[in-house]
Amino acid sequence: MATRAVSHSRPAGRVRRRPATRGAVTRRRLIAAAIVVVVLYAGYMLWFRNLAWFAIHDVTIKGATTSQREIQSAVEGVAGDMTTLHIKDGELRDAVARFPTVASVKASTSFPHGLTVTVTERLPVAFVRIGGRETAVSSDGYLLAGADFDAKALPRIEGATASGPRVDGDAAAQAAILGATPAPLRDKVTASTWDDQRGGVVVDLKNGPEVIFGDGSRAQDKWTAAVAVLSSPGHGSPSYVNVVVPDKPVSGG
Repeated sequence: MATRAVSHSRPAGRVRRRPATRGAVTRRRLIAAAIVVVVLYAGYMLWFRNLAWFAIHDVTIKGATTSQREIQSAVEGVAGDMTTLHIKDGELRDAVARFPTVASVKASTSFPHGLTVTVTERLPVAFVRIGGRETAVSSDGYLLAGADFDAKALPRIEGATASGPRVDGDAAAQAAILGATPAPLRDKVTASTWDDQRGGVVVDLKNGPEVIFGDGSRAQDKWTAAVAVLSSPGHGSPSYVNVVVPDKPVSGG
């Protein structure tokens, strides 16, 4: 007698699913949390931080001793498109780029509507005469067009030429040296020249010797060496002080 085979196959459409493992559940939760974070961040960047609730109404400029009103006006002109949650540093820099006395700006905010811009200035350390016009120069060699200065209170850099907004080589070296002049000696500097035969920058001091600096590098170290020589009784009253190598100053009569 034939035996009939019995089939134990499950009915179609009734597939038994395995329960999700703890690791899979954790991964799904992490993915969902990441999506929420991305959505919130995008909402903040594209919408919330630009709300008029945080619009800038009060602008304060600090550190500017020249062209303060003009700088304030320029900053206010671009601050209208910003909020205290969204400062556009590039636009601030562009707004003040036309002022040669401004070396850099740094912005800070006070909630909800205040903006403070702190200006780092380029101050006049000397002046040049180019094309019949006298213009102040900063220690980093920038021509400070339009900046007020007293020609009697600043040394003149002789024979200066300029390329674009800055003075050229020899004059730039003199500006670097003059910019590092110690405060007690600033009113004693009478002239600055470039002399190839004497090694570069030469500064004349009122009732004092010539100081030979070489190029514009290590300006502060060279002035420190010069002051040490000038204040030392053992050096007497030299006619020159050579600080081209500041670690080994030389003086002579």
